[in-house]
Formats: sequence, structure tokens, C-alpha cells
Amino acid sequence: MDQLQPGQMLGPYRIIGRIGQGGMATIYKAYQPSMDRTVAVKVLPSQLASSREFTLRFQQEAHIIARLEHPHILPVFDYGESNGVTYLVMRYLDTGTLKDKMEVDRPLPLDEIDRLFTQLADALSYAHSQGVIHRDLKPSNVLIDSQGNLFLTDFGFAKWLESASPRLTQTDAIMGTPAYISPEQAQATKVDQRSDIYSFGIILYEMVTGSVPFVADTPLAVILKHVSDPLPLPSTIKPDISEAIERVILK
Repeated sequence: MDQLQPGQMLGPYRIIGRIGQGGMATIYKAYQPSMDRTVAVKVLPSQLASSREFTLRFQQEAHIIARLEHPHILPVFDYGESNGVTYLVMRYLDTGTLKDKMEVDRPLPLDEIDRLFTQLADALSYAHSQGVIHRDLKPSNVLIDSQGNLFLTDFGFAKWLESASPRLTQTDAIMGTPAYISPEQAQATKVDQRSDIYSFGIILYEMVTGSVPFVADTPLAVILKHVSDPLPLPSTIKPDISEAIERVILK
């Protein structure tokens, strides 16, 4: 299906307009008449909807993620399929992402890092306690509301894509976020909670120093650095960092 148009219905949701476009999904602002509320609708690529395996996996995983109830995890309200369009319905936040905040305030003040890091750690720890691995932890998958609180989103997205199309995952989902990828993901080996913790550490590194640790001319070169290069000391980027904080980042 082509891009959804304002006023068009997607199941019980009336599209208001497109608010985001990525390699893996398009996000729309929509209205849910039955609940009189505005929601965010994430529409997945049409080629995925044709995969029966993907549809079944999507339904199973969406059920699991919808049961995650935590103050800093973005609620999933619904999921469905309409006229070949597969979609997720989430809480709508008319704000920005952690990525946006980090680009404006680079690097972040330590007291703000402590607050944000704690919220994100709590959300991730809770998800792991429920057996859910995020698989694509990065600042753009962390939303911020008007009070400055964080909401982790897009759980399991890379896993759904992998079940539908390994080639699509390898070329887009992995290559799209090389700065935060764990070595085991880069090498296409089995991942567990430790993979999320590695990506979480990269986010902390960037929060404190204002830069990700590995930079190169191509996404593949960045990925290879995660696999083979030692982590550059944060103090080489931010000389005034305390030894205690540097030890936390390196751990």
C-alpha cells in the first residue's frame, strides 16, 4: 500500500498525518474514536505482511510486549492487520527522543545523565526480568515526554524483521544502527540480555563524552571496530571525566 493519507481509516484508527519515516517503518499520528484519544501507529513494510511466518511471530511478540507495564516503557495499545497493512498502536508523545536531546545538549550534564540513565536502566532491567530482549537499543528508540521522562520503545523489532526476511535484517536493521551494535549481533551469533547491556553502555559513553566510541567512513567499518577494536578510553575524548565514572563506562 502507498503512504496512508489524512482521513484514511486503518482498522478503527483514523490517520491524521505522517510523523516519522525510517528504513523499517512509517509512523503516523492517528485518532482512536472509541477511546477519544490520539495514538501513534507504526506501519511495517508491506513486504513483511506477505510472510506468514512474520505475521505469526509478530502476533506472538506483540502480545508479550503489550504486557510490559513499566513507567518508562512506552505502552503498546494494540496491533493488527488491515488490507495488507500490519501495524502497532502505541501511546502518542508529541515530544522528541533521547537522540534529539543528546544532539542539543552534547555532552549532557552529569546530574541529568544520572536521572536519565537510571530511568533507562530500570526499564531495561524490567524487560529483561520478563524475558524480553530489546535487540536495537539506541537513543532514537528512547522517547522523552514534556516532563523530561524517558520511554523505551521498539522492543523486539529487529527480531520480527529477522523472522520475516534475514536479508532485510542484515542490510537495514543491523547496518542502520552500527554505532550501538553489540559484537555478537555484528557477527550474527546468538544474543541475550548482555547484548542490550553492551548497547546501553555505548549510550552511556555517548551521554558522558558527547561522542560514540567508534567512528569510521562506512557502517561496515564501524561494525568491525565493535568486533575487533578495544574501547577507546572515555578520558581521551573528555579529559575531565572522573576515574570512577570512567570505570563504570568501561565495565
